[in-house]
Amino acid sequence: MTALDAEDEKLVTLARGARARTGAAEGAAVRDDMGRTYAAAAVALPSLTLTALQAAVAAAISSGSTAFEAAVVVTAAGDVTSPDRALLADIGEPTLHVQAP
Repeated sequence: MTALDAEDEKLVTLARGARARTGAAEGAAVRDDMGRTYAAAAVALPSLTLTALQAAVAAAISSGSTAFEAAVVVTAAGDVTSPDRALLADIGEPTLHVQAP
């Protein structure tokens, strides 16, 4: 496994923090092309379900981000879902790192 650079390690820390704060099964963080970071945990409500990556990207997009450099997902699943892969394609295929909790 390749060592992460300092900026990607920051994303891991943010994703782990989002996961820990909520007790969610997964956390995610993304970095846009301006260096801004956004973190989120999975959302599971009766009327809304989002993966952690979907929530983090939604927060970034709603804040004006249009291009992304990297994404981190902390999950016990071992990989991201097909919808998350499609989302990554939608936002320009940023570097993805999947980490165990």
